[in-house]
Amino acid sequence: MKRFFSAILIVTSLPALSASWDIDDAHTTAKFKIRHLMVSNVYGQITGAKGSLEMDDKDPTKTTGTVTLDVATVNTANEKRDAHLKGEDFFDVAKHPTITYTIKKVSKGKGGKYKMDGELTMKGVTKAVSLNDVEITPTVKDPWGGIRRGFSGTTSLSRKEYGLTWNKQLDGGGMVVGDTVDIEVAAELKEKPATVKN
Repeated sequence: MKRFFSAILIVTSLPALSASWDIDDAHTTAKFKIRHLMVSNVYGQITGAKGSLEMDDKDPTKTTGTVTLDVATVNTANEKRDAHLKGEDFFDVAKHPTITYTIKKVSKGKGGKYKMDGELTMKGVTKAVSLNDVEITPTVKDPWGGIRRGFSGTTSLSRKEYGLTWNKQLDGGGMVVGDTVDIEVAAELKEKPATVKN
């Protein structure tokens, strides 16, 4: 009996291990879609991602972290349009070079997926934004001996709420650029050496 209680004391006194992950900028992107001229969609992406996450395999709802995107990388496959997006009418990259998302809460969803609640800061405005249908992949060993995993999710937001208000009215009614932006985030993560938390 004495040995039994001694074993319990040893186990309960062991520190908890947490896994830290760095964003792999070469394999992380935020893709977006927005209505154009009321009849079609424009697609683009923003890359240049940086950041780190803390994740627990046994309980992904404990995930925390921050991801930052380089707005100067915005790409819609049209140089003139991209230059306009980087200017004062839209992102104003000179004054607001990054977009930041900070994870505040992760909760279980349906089909093994999750909901990720956080704060999105864009063009100096911070608002609550949730990523839906979040998939957190199992870990894999890459060809170079590292450990990797990923997560992805979707959301929609109003660009006007972040001060991206430029628009023009069409002669027949409606606007040149829609307000709602549909976003799909896909991130690849590289594991850092395990840290010990007492």
